[in-house]
Amino acid sequence: MGFEMPLSSVMRPLPRRLRLGALLAACIAAAPLAGCNTVGGFGGMTASIDQQPLPTNDADLRAYAENWGKRYDASPGEKTASINYARALRALTRYDEAVAVTQSAAVKAPQDYEVLAAYGKALADDGQFAQAKEVLGRSYAPERPDWTIMSVQGSVEDRLGDHDAARQFYRDALKIAPGEPSVLTNLGLSYALTKELPLAEDALRQASASPHAGVRTREDLALVLALEGKFPEAETVSRRDMSADAASADVEAIRHMIAQSDTWRDLQTGASAKTKRASKAPDPSAPSSPLALGQPSG
Repeated sequence: MGFEMPLSSVMRPLPRRLRLGALLAACIAAAPLAGCNTVGGFGGMTASIDQQPLPTNDADLRAYAENWGKRYDASPGEKTASINYARALRALTRYDEAVAVTQSAAVKAPQDYEVLAAYGKALADDGQFAQAKEVLGRSYAPERPDWTIMSVQGSVEDRLGDHDAARQFYRDALKIAPGEPSVLTNLGLSYALTKELPLAEDALRQASASPHAGVRTREDLALVLALEGKFPEAETVSRRDMSADAASADVEAIRHMIAQSDTWRDLQTGASAKTKRASKAPDPSAPSSPLALGQPSG
């Protein structure tokens, strides 16, 4: 049986070891998943906000947040200040504050797509998934779908336990942005949650093959490979972003967690059963590959 739990923190940044532990727990013990979801700018009804990359240094990020916070305080609900301040708050994991900031902007501009997108993301980060789903559904015009928002919608559906709906959002997003690694990563995590490990590996391999793939995508691939018992390959993937000793320690930690949970065999059995059922009852209306819409770029 697939997992039917919400994903509590798909977009939340966590330290590497904590994040791997949380993702492993989600795959084998129905605990929250800490994945990644990188989203860019949004098109809307008014002029787009020029969003610069957030500072990566903690001190710089706090200074950035303080600067936009002052601008927000001077004009609560103003679009540019609200969106940029909320981005900084989310990066600092101050999710409830980000919700309050974007909510005030949404009250002032209830039909502005950029504002609604920022509000929906903040709600999702804060664990208010049902409300996030409703807001995100209004954050772009049907005739002008935005793949970045659709990817967030998919992660929300995964959190709500509707994995079929989530994967449809990911596939639709991949029609617009073929090979986009952030979407493929979310798709792979979605499959991991339902123990469909070969499909999870396939999606994450495609994501990792992109020159735009980030460290977290490779972390997720390494974890799925470890869940499949492919420990040497998982270590090889991890070595792309860390020393050989650190990669070995990470994979050994995953191996230990799997052994402690005593669920690796269940994962293997579940994945094997799903594969057998799929081979016995193919869907003639389905594409030849579930990832046919999203081949790696470059």
